[in-house]
Amino acid sequence: MDNCIFCKIVARQISSKPIYEDEELIAFHDIRPAAAIHFLIVPKEHIPTLASCNEQHQALLGKMMLLAPKLAQEHGCGYQANGDAVGSGGFKTQFNIGPDGGQEVYHLHLHVLGGPRLRHG
Repeated sequence: MDNCIFCKIVARQISSKPIYEDEELIAFHDIRPAAAIHFLIVPKEHIPTLASCNEQHQALLGKMMLLAPKLAQEHGCGYQANGDAVGSGGFKTQFNIGPDGGQEVYHLHLHVLGGPRLRHG
């Protein structure tokens, strides 16, 4: 897509702070982080939203979800399969879908957020 910022990042027309890349995915730090650790996992193929996905995207979506804990752990907010915390002790994954779901860029992307939680009270 001509005006898609993530397509431009994939094409190297816009710079980013990448943390991972392979033939299907790129991951980079969010330019407006909502947590101490906040990066995005983005498919190189332009897919507008999670709602646009179908069975042909199943392997890609699975790859994104399995990459999230690996990269989270590398950045200090992982959680091991046995339940032991690594670093700050956890992270959150999030897809935003559509305007009411908070989606701002219409290119599928998975947010991974972690770091110390703010305690209220």
